[in-house]
Amino acid sequence: MAQKPNPSGPSQRQQRVAELVRHAIAEVLQRGDIQDPVLGSHVITVPEVRMSPDLKIATAYIMPLGGLDEKPVIAALERNKKALRQEVARRVNLKFAPDLRFLRDETFDEADRIDALLRTEKVRRDLESQSGNSDDRDGDAQN
Repeated sequence: MAQKPNPSGPSQRQQRVAELVRHAIAEVLQRGDIQDPVLGSHVITVPEVRMSPDLKIATAYIMPLGGLDEKPVIAALERNKKALRQEVARRVNLKFAPDLRFLRDETFDEADRIDALLRTEKVRRDLESQSGNSDDRDGDAQN
């Protein structure tokens, strides 16, 4: 019988294995164990890996340093998926080597979007009016 997905997020085991896989991928890319001109010419960060509940699929979120040449880097990772999977299997002791999938990490874009929202005039005005109100309340409490 299939288990229902856990609405509270990944299990502790999924998180632990994801972190081990993330470290293994980062080490392989850092050491240059995969001979590919695109991967060799870029510094690639792996900020997060998410594992499927059965630990058979690992989705690695990657970002080349500076955000340059994302599509060629992801294409190079896809081309070398088999070799990367073998290296991960050597470094992480699991019953099955997870199938690797690579996606662009969008957390930096989301952070930029939130920063831009916080810098808008409307938000700045709201924050100034709230800080003025809190000063009034503090003054009332002292009287």
